[in-house]
Amino acid sequence: MSDTVIQVENLGKKYIIGQQQESSYSYKALRDVLADSAKSLGRRLRHPGKPFVSSNQEEFWALKELSFEIKQGEVVGIIGRNGAGKSTLLKILSRITEPTTGRIRLRGRVASLLEVGTGFHPELTGRENIFLNGAILGMSRVEINRKFDKIVEFAEIAKFLDTPVKRYSSGMYVRLAFAVAAHLEPEILVIDEVLAVGDVAFQKKCLGKIENIARREQRTVLFVSHQMAAIKSLCSRVIVLDSGQLKIDNSPQAGINFYLKNLETVVNRQAISALRRTGTGALKLIDFWVEDSSSESIGTVVSGSDITLKFSYYRNTIAPLNKVVLGFSLHTSLGDILSIVYSDYMGVSFSNLSTKGEISCQIKDLNLSKGRYYVGVRILVNQVEADWPRGYVGFIDVEDGNFYAEGRTPHSGIGPILIRGKWQATDTSKPQKLLTKNDS
Repeated sequence: MSDTVIQVENLGKKYIIGQQQESSYSYKALRDVLADSAKSLGRRLRHPGKPFVSSNQEEFWALKELSFEIKQGEVVGIIGRNGAGKSTLLKILSRITEPTTGRIRLRGRVASLLEVGTGFHPELTGRENIFLNGAILGMSRVEINRKFDKIVEFAEIAKFLDTPVKRYSSGMYVRLAFAVAAHLEPEILVIDEVLAVGDVAFQKKCLGKIENIARREQRTVLFVSHQMAAIKSLCSRVIVLDSGQLKIDNSPQAGINFYLKNLETVVNRQAISALRRTGTGALKLIDFWVEDSSSESIGTVVSGSDITLKFSYYRNTIAPLNKVVLGFSLHTSLGDILSIVYSDYMGVSFSNLSTKGEISCQIKDLNLSKGRYYVGVRILVNQVEADWPRGYVGFIDVEDGNFYAEGRTPHSGIGPILIRGKWQATDTSKPQKLLTKNDS
């Protein structure tokens, strides 16, 4: 018997996107409804069997011609930019929505964790929702009773077990939902990013459980996440989606590299102004670049060199701006934070800034190893958030340099941070003389 548990063939999902043309206050009279109905009937008679899309609507293919197979016991990561079709794929696999074209074949019971609180009734208690969710997953009451204590222990909600879940925080929702889905022994477990809601300790606990489910119990896991480190450590394969199409199905490292390369192209093209941002808007970032020690704009920097990060801003208010603080963060290609630096860490803040200007941060003797590092920015005015672009405003490409001043290139796999130290060897083979009162 084949060990294939998920088979996807030419899968496609189409949505019709409507564009509102009339004013929100407009209305249709009866004659308009009758006229529209007559037009629709005429089109159907002229083009029988062909669906009609009006001029103020357009087709959007969330998935298109998608085909792949997944074997029993595989942990498959599904990655891609927002809108790539990841969640749509999981909803089809979970039988929440039907595909427009193609078909899927599933062998075994599927447990899904797609959104916080999916499958829970807000008026029921945590205890009641365990039985409800278990029943939805196809478990008998005897099976649920057998696993009940383990579910409660894992979710860490014993104190609130008989409280309606509508009073739960999002983290409590996720803990209970994951505990139910993971402990009721589905053949296929589908997880879509929801673990990002929980705290760090619970995330580690969940990742450990996923690893146990896949490796020891030989169950299949589909894992959608933007945390590349988790994808790399957990998954045996990675599928990359872009605009609803499969771009690569390969090893985790190959898949992550492909995704990051595509992401770099997008980041490079994307203007800072296009990023979603929060804050008062009193002072806004409009550009970011890197300069060398000669104040020349550069695309690549060298380890051990002196560089300056330049942040161009625009002032949107005539009110006085006091205690302006700019902070930036450095991230690895996997999304891990290397450092977060604010100007007031060094006791520096700015006042009376002009309408347009630049804030710079000089970094001497750059101690980053070869690689690409992404930059995030946040601006505070008098301890109130003024601008926070939610995404990377750019990146810094670093090449190997003479950081150790000996002409030596560091060994591979050293990590992102370069450290100099003063080295010394001490001879401990000879007995040390002990001081006495007479010696002092």
